[in-house]
Amino acid sequence: MSQCQQPSGWMGKIVLWSMNRRHSGLTDWGLGHIQIGSSDVILDVGCGGGRTVDKLARAAPRGKVYGIDHAEQSVAASRAFNRQWLERGTVEIRRASVTELPFPDATFDLVTAIETHFWWADLASGMREIWRVLKPGGRLVIIAEFYNGGRHAKYAERISRYTTMAVLSVEEHRRMFTEAGFDDIRLSEDEAKGWICVVGGKPSAAPVTPTAASRS
Repeated sequence: MSQCQQPSGWMGKIVLWSMNRRHSGLTDWGLGHIQIGSSDVILDVGCGGGRTVDKLARAAPRGKVYGIDHAEQSVAASRAFNRQWLERGTVEIRRASVTELPFPDATFDLVTAIETHFWWADLASGMREIWRVLKPGGRLVIIAEFYNGGRHAKYAERISRYTTMAVLSVEEHRRMFTEAGFDDIRLSEDEAKGWICVVGGKPSAAPVTPTAASRS
C-alpha cells in the first residue's frame, strides 16, 4: 500500500511498471466517457508511471499535456515513458501536490485523476485546486478501480480502517464534486469489475475560485 502511494527503490519501479500495465484497461474505459479535443490543454494528476499521459498526448496531438505527481520516482518514470513527447514539447511532467498545483488559474480544458484521489491527504483542498486551474467549461474526470460499491463493497470498511485510503461510495463521490462547485455530474460504474468513473464540469460562467456557498 505504501509503495502505491509513494513509490521508491526497486520495489517502487516494479509498482510503477505494474500500474502502467494493469491500469491501462481501466483508463481506456474511463476516458471513453468523455470527449477529448485535439487541441485540449490537459492535466493528469498523479501521473504515476506515465502511461495515461501518453494516451492523453495521443488524443490531443495539437494540445499539451501536463503530468504531476508528488513522488520523485513517479516523476522520473513518467518522464522516461514519455520521452518522445517531452522532446517534442507537447508534454511536461512536474513534481507537485494536488493541494498546491503550480499552474495559473483557468489553465486547463480537462483534468484527469486516475487511481489517485483516494490517496489525497485532503480531498476538499485537492478538488478546490483542480477547480481553480480548470477553465470555465472545463471538466474533471476521476477514475478508480476501487470504491465502496460493486464487487469491492464488502472490503471497503476494512480498508478504511487499516489504511489511509478514502474509500468513497457513489453518493460520496457525487457530493465531493457538488461541494466543489461542479455541475453536470455523471457517474458510471462497472459493478462486476468494481470500477467507477465520475465526470463533472466547471460551469461556463463560474468564477475561478469557488464561492463560499459551493465550499460549504
